[in-house]
Amino acid sequence: MTAAVFVTDSLDGVAPGSVVVLDGPEGRHAVSVRRLAPGEEVVLTDGLGRGAAGTVLATEGKDRLTVEVRECPVEPEPAPRITVVQALPKGDRGELAVETMTETGVDAVVPWAAARCITQWKGERGAKSLAKWRSTAREAGKQARRLRFPEVAGAATTKQVAALLAAADFAAVLHEEGSEPLATAELPASGSIVLVVGPEGGVAPQELDLFAEAGARPYRLGRTVLRTSTAGTAATALLLGRTGRWS
Repeated sequence: MTAAVFVTDSLDGVAPGSVVVLDGPEGRHAVSVRRLAPGEEVVLTDGLGRGAAGTVLATEGKDRLTVEVRECPVEPEPAPRITVVQALPKGDRGELAVETMTETGVDAVVPWAAARCITQWKGERGAKSLAKWRSTAREAGKQARRLRFPEVAGAATTKQVAALLAAADFAAVLHEEGSEPLATAELPASGSIVLVVGPEGGVAPQELDLFAEAGARPYRLGRTVLRTSTAGTAATALLLGRTGRWS
């Protein structure tokens, strides 16, 4: 089994042979929940692509772990970079979408308040929901043994999404009535790919028009209609395979 991953605030100055102390909530999880013991292997990461793999030297109290670093792996910048614009689902299905997309390998998630979204992020509720999405990405990144966690942006308006699509090297709206399958679309070897996943009620016609002006055509995934909380994961997996990132 691969070594467990824990997040540290910074790995500045850390090199093979360094001794690093992990404390706080992550240290507590390692010592009191995972019950790691001296001699076991762990990986520390800043979530930004840098890691420190090593061996537990000692534990102290309930929340302090000392690690001797053996090597410092680096997860390179992804190419092409995959961003999913995720319409806000109902209930906890948003966290489910973020969790599975993170485990699959998405690079960024942009919450989108689409016209047909029942859920709307406003005020304190919106701030709490965004915090949950970001926490989910962090925990799923650890679970997936990633060194580079996906960015979760603040909630975007439709105009902001259109601007994001216009700047992408490949932009698509996942739509069951798309004339072309995503499986055969011409993809860039580098740069950025941006996918839009609409709400359960579908992407509104005026949104489709605006996105088309930004260069995003509608594509279908397959013969079945996926829920908004699973479409982004399926599309990400397809693109990771097609671009060679899973090779």
